[in-house]
Amino acid sequence: MSPLTPNPMPLSTPYPDSPRRAPLGTRAKPLPLIIDCDPGHDDAMAIAIAIARPELNLLGVTVVAGNSILPNTFLNTRRVLALLGAHDMPVAAGAAVPLVRPLFTAAYVHGESGLEGADLPEPAGRVHEAGAVDLIATLVAASPEPVVLAPLGPLTNIALFIQAHPELISKVSHISWMGGAVGEGNVTSAAEFNVYVDPDAAAVVFASGIPITMVGLDATHLAKMGAAERARLEATGNRAGRVFSDLLGFFEVFYQERYGWDYCAIHDAVAVAHLVDPELVAVVHAAVDIELADLQRGRTVVDWFPDRLRDRGRAASVDVAVGVDSARFADLLVDAIGQFA
Repeated sequence: MSPLTPNPMPLSTPYPDSPRRAPLGTRAKPLPLIIDCDPGHDDAMAIAIAIARPELNLLGVTVVAGNSILPNTFLNTRRVLALLGAHDMPVAAGAAVPLVRPLFTAAYVHGESGLEGADLPEPAGRVHEAGAVDLIATLVAASPEPVVLAPLGPLTNIALFIQAHPELISKVSHISWMGGAVGEGNVTSAAEFNVYVDPDAAAVVFASGIPITMVGLDATHLAKMGAAERARLEATGNRAGRVFSDLLGFFEVFYQERYGWDYCAIHDAVAVAHLVDPELVAVVHAAVDIELADLQRGRTVVDWFPDRLRDRGRAASVDVAVGVDSARFADLLVDAIGQFA
């Protein structure tokens, strides 16, 4: 792996060197993939990677409330699919609220619609009227190969799928989730947004036995896109490049105001890019617990020390992303967006 950019929010405890356990798509054998999302600027870019890269076979897209309310995230998803020419992609709306808590949204980051900053086309996609859980179950059951799930928002739909279809769990080979953090959160000091919104769903998913890669803030804050990358997107000369450049311009404002950074972090796209590039993300094998109590709501408690895990009767069962090659990520994302008309 090429050197990783230093994390702007470093941790004091060193990580052990851990090989990835997530599956890797190839041109010869693309990974069957379902994205569950709540667009969101970075969700849109993750979808672009999934459609553009030949190592992935995107079977369908499901939508959850998170960055905005469900009508907005569903409309945004279908508009992104139209922008990317995926007019026949199966798409379904899912949970409008978390499992047991009121919905918390991120208009302060993504704007009132959840995807502000650019003109998007009229919506497309082949709507699966039976809903997100049914679409996931239908696609997983029909796939001749085990399917990878890439949830990019709160895990509500995935938890509901697991509860409704335990017979299909064995046909899910991996979950590559953007969420959580080893260190500081981005909603509270304890919690990252996607797990804060529905920690109860996260607890269900992490207890399911499905192999998981947790792509959290410790890695995704390194997935940098700033003025130089916006210029590169403009230079692609296609509509998608112009639209995503405009979206980045809106997205950057939050990061400038909140952190003083001259770039924005494209969190969700890392969870998809990880499935096509073995050199992109550094991981550590760890045990992860989801905190449900109010004071620490949504904290992902990550422990990778063997002696401590043994004393607790635990084992490292999750790949936790702890670093990203920033330049490699930017190249991958720009190249993917450049492939569209």
